[in-house]
Amino acid sequence: MNDAPHYDVIVIGTGAGGGTLAHRLAPSGKRILILERGGFLPRERDNWDSTAVFVKGKYRAPEFWLDKHGREFPPEVNYYVGGNTKFYGAALFRLRPEDFGELRHHDGMSPAWPVRYEDLEPYYTQAEHLYRVHGRHGEDPSEGPASAQYAHPPVEHEPRIQQLSDDLEKQGLHPFHLPIGVDLVQDAAGRATPSSVCIRCNRVDGFPCLVRGKSDAQVVCVEPALRHPGVELVTGAHVLRLETDPTGRTVSSVVARLDGGEEARFSADIVVVACGAVNSAVLLLASANDRHPRGLANSSDVVGRYYMRHNNLALMAVSKEPNDTQFQKTLALHDWYLGADDFDYPLGGIQMLGKSDAEQIHGEAPRWAGAVTPNMPFEVMAHHSVDFWLCGEDLPLPDNRVTLDGDGRVHLALDETHNTAGLDRLRHKLQSMLGHLGMHEHHLLDHSLYLHKGMPIGATAHQAGTVRFGTDPASSALDVHCKAHDLDNLYVVDTSFFPSIGAVNPSLTAIANALRVGDHLLERLG
Repeated sequence: MNDAPHYDVIVIGTGAGGGTLAHRLAPSGKRILILERGGFLPRERDNWDSTAVFVKGKYRAPEFWLDKHGREFPPEVNYYVGGNTKFYGAALFRLRPEDFGELRHHDGMSPAWPVRYEDLEPYYTQAEHLYRVHGRHGEDPSEGPASAQYAHPPVEHEPRIQQLSDDLEKQGLHPFHLPIGVDLVQDAAGRATPSSVCIRCNRVDGFPCLVRGKSDAQVVCVEPALRHPGVELVTGAHVLRLETDPTGRTVSSVVARLDGGEEARFSADIVVVACGAVNSAVLLLASANDRHPRGLANSSDVVGRYYMRHNNLALMAVSKEPNDTQFQKTLALHDWYLGADDFDYPLGGIQMLGKSDAEQIHGEAPRWAGAVTPNMPFEVMAHHSVDFWLCGEDLPLPDNRVTLDGDGRVHLALDETHNTAGLDRLRHKLQSMLGHLGMHEHHLLDHSLYLHKGMPIGATAHQAGTVRFGTDPASSALDVHCKAHDLDNLYVVDTSFFPSIGAVNPSLTAIANALRVGDHLLERLG
C-alpha cells in the first residue's frame, strides 16, 4: 500500500485520551486519521438491560487475558468508538494537589509527577466544560483551587440521598455533590426538563446511554471532530504494530488488521497511541524490532510495568426506609482521602454508585445466601439498596505488569493485596456509620457483579500507569509532553502516562492531559 495517503497525525483509540485529543486537533485544518479497533456501539434496548450488560457481559470484548498464574480471566474492556467511556459512570474528578507530589501510604510511597496540579489546572477547567460536568467547586474541602466554576450546577440529590447527605453532615463530615458528566437540564425540583437530553434515569453507571445523555468521548469529542474537513475515522482497525525507519527514531508505519482480515499500512508525521493502559503497552511491546529489542519507547524497561487500577470495593447497604432514588450517583465524601484521626495514611474516597436493581441482586444471590434476612426477597432488597463505591490508591509496583507471551497473548500480573489497609479502614468507617445513616448496621454486602463476578484483576476500568512519563529517560518512557524519550514522533495520551493514580476516577485527568498534549502538538505542527 505505498500509495496510501500520508497524514499529519494518526490517533489510535477513541476514548478519553484519543477522542479528546482528536477533538482538540480537529479545527487546525491538519489531516488527521483516527483508528478505532471496534465499531459504533449498537443502539438497542439491551444497552439498558442489567442482565445483558452485567450478568451476560454482552458488550464486553470476547477475549481473555492471563494472570500471573496463567489462569484466564475476562477483562472489563469494550472496543467501541468512545472506548471505555461508553460504559464509564462519568464521575469526573480532579486529582488532589497532594496527588501530584510524593505521598506516603501504609505500604509504600506514591511517587511525584513531573508536572504540578497548577500546570494541569487550566486544562481541568477546560475538560470540565467540554464534558459538561455538573458540580460545585468549593464543597469538597480536599479539592484544589479551581480557576472557574463548573459550567453546570450540581445534579440535585433525590430525597433519600439528600437525607444521607444531611445525616453525614450531622456526623461532622463534608459530603459534596459528585461531579458527573451528563447533558442534563433540571427544573426547580431537580427533574429533567422536557428539552433535557439526559432523563435522570437509573442507568447512568456501567450502562451505555441510549439517549446520548452521558458525556462519553464518542458524543462529546469524536463526532464533533469528524465534522471538520481533513478528519477521518476508520473503525474495525486493530493496530497490530508500529514500524520504525532504519534509524529507529521515527515511527514510519502503523500496521492494522481491518475488519475483513486484510492488513493495511498508514503513515503520519506524528503517531499518538491511546488504546488504554494495557493495550497501549501491548502495542509498544509487540512493535519490538532490531533498534528497539524490548519494544518501542522501552529503553528504560518500564513499558508494561507499574500497572495500577485502584483498590476498589462496590458495596450495597440495606436502607431501613425504601430507597426510591433513580439517579443515585450524586454524592461523594472525601473526609478521609488523605488520612484520619486514627490512621496516618490516605484512606481514599466514598461515592455513590448507580442504583442496584433486582436482576443485579439476583446475579449475586448465591454469594449472599444467609447474609441477609431470609424473609427479604430480591425485589424488596433492591428497593431498599443504597450503593457505594469505595476507592483507595493502588501503588505502582514494577512487577504489576503487562507482558506478551510467544503466542501474543496478554498477561497481567497483579498483587491484589498491596496497600489495601486504607481501603479496609474506609470500609470500617462506612460500616460503623450505617446505623446513623438509616441503614441496617450489618448489611454491607460486596457487590462483586459490578466488578465482574469478584475477579478484582478483571476490574480493569481504572487501568493506568504502564507507559509512565517523567524527566529521566532511565526511569520513564515518556517526557513531560507524553512524547516517547526514544522516538521523535510517538506520543501516548491515555492513562498509561500516570506515575501514580490517586484515589479518584482517572478519566478527567486523562481528558485534561489530552487537551494539554493537544496544545503542544498544535504548536509543533505549526
